[in-house]
Amino acid sequence: MKALVTGAAGQLGTDVVTILLSNGHDVLACGRKELDFTDLAQCQQVIGQFQPDVVIHCAAYTAVDAAETDIDGAYKVNAVGTRNIAVAAESNGSKLIYISTDYVFDGTSNESYQEYDNTNPQSIYGKSKRAGEVLVQSLSTRYFIVRTSWVYGAHGNNFVKTMLRLGQEKPSLKVVHDQKGSPTYTVDLTNFLLELMVTEKYGVYHASNSGACTWYEFTQAIFEEARKLGISIIAEPEPCSTDEFPRPAHRPANSVMEHLSIRTNGFQDIRPWREGLIDFLQQWTGTESK
Repeated sequence: MKALVTGAAGQLGTDVVTILLSNGHDVLACGRKELDFTDLAQCQQVIGQFQPDVVIHCAAYTAVDAAETDIDGAYKVNAVGTRNIAVAAESNGSKLIYISTDYVFDGTSNESYQEYDNTNPQSIYGKSKRAGEVLVQSLSTRYFIVRTSWVYGAHGNNFVKTMLRLGQEKPSLKVVHDQKGSPTYTVDLTNFLLELMVTEKYGVYHASNSGACTWYEFTQAIFEEARKLGISIIAEPEPCSTDEFPRPAHRPANSVMEHLSIRTNGFQDIRPWREGLIDFLQQWTGTESK
């Protein structure tokens, strides 16, 4: 298939491009230089010229705290930019995969969130991403909205890399223990997108590694698995509350998402989060030692 990928230099986009190419797909990798997707005419031109079978829209405004004051910037990228991509993809007859987020929920539920539960975003980031979802649903006839959470991978900054660095520098770390979610390895998410895009099973999907943990439990696992690989972790994590680390943007207390659509559409569920973490650490330490 011919695939156009936005955010191609980002944490998820880099893996999407690499894995698509390794699977024999024809890929147009679009970073900011190749495509300003806040410009509708440019979206129509680039997508119209390449004529992709699928557009995978990974690019987003993801600075969660900055979005609280940069409201126009967040909506320009996550809402208007997504609309532009949707309009251009629809005009070309392309499928559209829009990467969304657990932040579209308020995080107050005691249960895992299903795809068709009511959304109630509490942050500007979450509201702007939800606006993107609404525009995709309104303007596209062949769309996949894929919500994910707690994403990490080999490219860019993320929680796992930060903990590995701090774990080697500090004797103790306070880590939040009252927010739970599902860590998601970019490679596992990409492999699901690869499977999804060749189908016509359109709709909303929750796609994260299976299982759940708190940030504190995630840190414990990172340190345990890193030590097994010979990484010199000196830190011991200490649990703390969200209130001890006030941030401008609201964080959902419960980000766990049920994979209802994956099951009901006959896809194999994504593997447990700890298995993804182990693979990432093995790859990362191999990369780091070269």
